[in-house]
Amino acid sequence: MKIIVATDSFKGCLSAETASKTIADAIVEQLPKAQILTKPLADGGEGTANAMIAACNGRWIPRKVMGPLPNMEVDAGFAWFEKTRTVLVEMACASGITLLSKDQLNPLKTTTYGTGQLIAAALEKLPYEILLAIGGSATVDMGVGAAMALDWQFLDSNGKSVGLGGECLERIEKIIPPPKLPDCRVKVLSDVTNSLYGQNGAAEVFGPQKGANPQTVKRLDAAIKRLSGLIRDKLNIDVSDISGGGAAGGLGAGAAAFMNADIVSGIETIISVINLKKDLTDADWIITGEGRFDNQSLGGKVISGIVRLARQTNTKVAVIAGDVQVSKSEYKKFGVIDAIGLKKNNMTTDYAMQNCVKLLIDASREFVKIIKNEAD
Repeated sequence: MKIIVATDSFKGCLSAETASKTIADAIVEQLPKAQILTKPLADGGEGTANAMIAACNGRWIPRKVMGPLPNMEVDAGFAWFEKTRTVLVEMACASGITLLSKDQLNPLKTTTYGTGQLIAAALEKLPYEILLAIGGSATVDMGVGAAMALDWQFLDSNGKSVGLGGECLERIEKIIPPPKLPDCRVKVLSDVTNSLYGQNGAAEVFGPQKGANPQTVKRLDAAIKRLSGLIRDKLNIDVSDISGGGAAGGLGAGAAAFMNADIVSGIETIISVINLKKDLTDADWIITGEGRFDNQSLGGKVISGIVRLARQTNTKVAVIAGDVQVSKSEYKKFGVIDAIGLKKNNMTTDYAMQNCVKLLIDASREFVKIIKNEAD
């Protein structure tokens, strides 16, 4: 029997690598003759770089860059895959919301400049392709900060730089491209389809979680809409209606405009890069999972990507998650054979998180019982 373990991270508890290995080790104890293969996964959010390095034998290249606020310096870096000459930049390690305390959150001040510095450093490797994972951002600056780090200029009515942060978008009157644009492919890995502005846009949907009050949301939304008009008029690029353009505070659209990037599904791209389909062709089961298995997991997340792939290879899918919030009838209809939650009835979330390793081992043993029942 061949079983592939390919989980996302259990946020706040375990990395994708640790979760996958814990499950695999527990299964081997129960099924010593089984072939177990671990393939840690991510969907473009926090932890994507580590998961990719573990799955593809990549190398971490450290860099000190600007943090989410202009007065911050953070230890960040990017993943480098020599064999394919591919770079993966995870914006969360430079411009992520987890780098700030609650009272520091302010999308008028936060910037993607540090993410741009990582891209600039990655370009020194002369990569064939840059994968930009944009989950977990603290910003709503439409990628203007990142573009500045790549030598784009954004000037006000007096011909001076507008500065950094979401508030700078209101002052942009002139956009000057750099002398030379990157000549490698850039792909933005995203698990959301939000438009750039409006009711479903970057400011309205994501602004509040990044510290924006209602007045700030309206201000940022108007500024983003205005800048998208300038990009259309000055650069002849229309980013107003790109699916996923609103991701990461508009960095999706900004990358399309300033880096000629394509916005692609994070999980689908990562599945392709690690060649998971090849491993699945002769696998009996694949176990996937994440911190919470809910309705969002059924579209655009790791679990949904695994289910779609498993249909092609006729591989059975099981889910082990911190908390299962999808009904059995619903997930079976979706294509999951069974789902096991670490958090049981009457168990608090705090207890489940503090005891996640033990509970994950117990859930893995429970999965072995499911395998045996299916075999019977």
